[in-house]
Amino acid sequence: MPELPEVETVVQGLRRVLPGRRVVALRLGKTDFIENPAELEARLPGSRISTVRRHGKFIVLQMEPAARAADSFLFLVHLGMTGRLVTAAPDAPAPPHTHAFFSLDNGRELRYTDIRRFGSMRILEEKNREATLGKLGLDPIEATEVQFRSALRGRRARIKAALLDQRVFRGLGNIYTDESLWRARIHPMRRAANLSDADLRRLRRAVRHVLAAAIRLGGSSVSDYVNAEGNPGEFQLRHRAYQRKGKPCHRCGTAIERILVAGRSSYFCPRCQRAPRGDRSGQ
Repeated sequence: MPELPEVETVVQGLRRVLPGRRVVALRLGKTDFIENPAELEARLPGSRISTVRRHGKFIVLQMEPAARAADSFLFLVHLGMTGRLVTAAPDAPAPPHTHAFFSLDNGRELRYTDIRRFGSMRILEEKNREATLGKLGLDPIEATEVQFRSALRGRRARIKAALLDQRVFRGLGNIYTDESLWRARIHPMRRAANLSDADLRRLRRAVRHVLAAAIRLGGSSVSDYVNAEGNPGEFQLRHRAYQRKGKPCHRCGTAIERILVAGRSSYFCPRCQRAPRGDRSGQ
């Protein structure tokens, strides 16, 4: 599933070409991933895209309506597991499973492709922004050291589960929690509440370093992810833990292992990331 770096990479690409563009037409295929297809068809044509940003794993387009008296609104896109949002020439062949075509006033198209249709699209009114997006936790890139520690201190959850909880930190997923924990030398089964201030400082630095590097390299293409131009990322070539079971640790040479933590596959080095004593349940 695309995580924060992949979504940020897509947003950066869209931000270069979408602000100021007007949606002139909309064509939909399958619509079971869209909250209200009729609303999209009624409100998007004629509206202008003023900004593109990321909120957690959501792509957020600020839309200015065609009618001057109407209020602006948000168009939210979540890529789910296999979603792609790219710009293309209208005569370029559309990949299979392309379900939404947004014709723009510069002659280009914004296209949404999703094989499994686990993504989502919806219109969100400005007045409902906080009620919907405010439920998500801190942005792990923007969180200060104090905020980062406060978000985790006292939580009895495993640190892997706490990092994946979107109510704690928005945007983190399986890939970058494993990579961050490996870099910080913290076992994924340790309780968040049992981490020292030094552990949390080290973890915050690791999270920020890993996310920044992944964004710089265009994200990780381990499945279907591509950026806004249709190009894959390169950070998967830098993975140190994720999906490396049996391969040598880049620090010590010990074979990477895989366990389940809160029902999620977790990859770690058993030597660099010492397991908590007397508690190996993974629950």
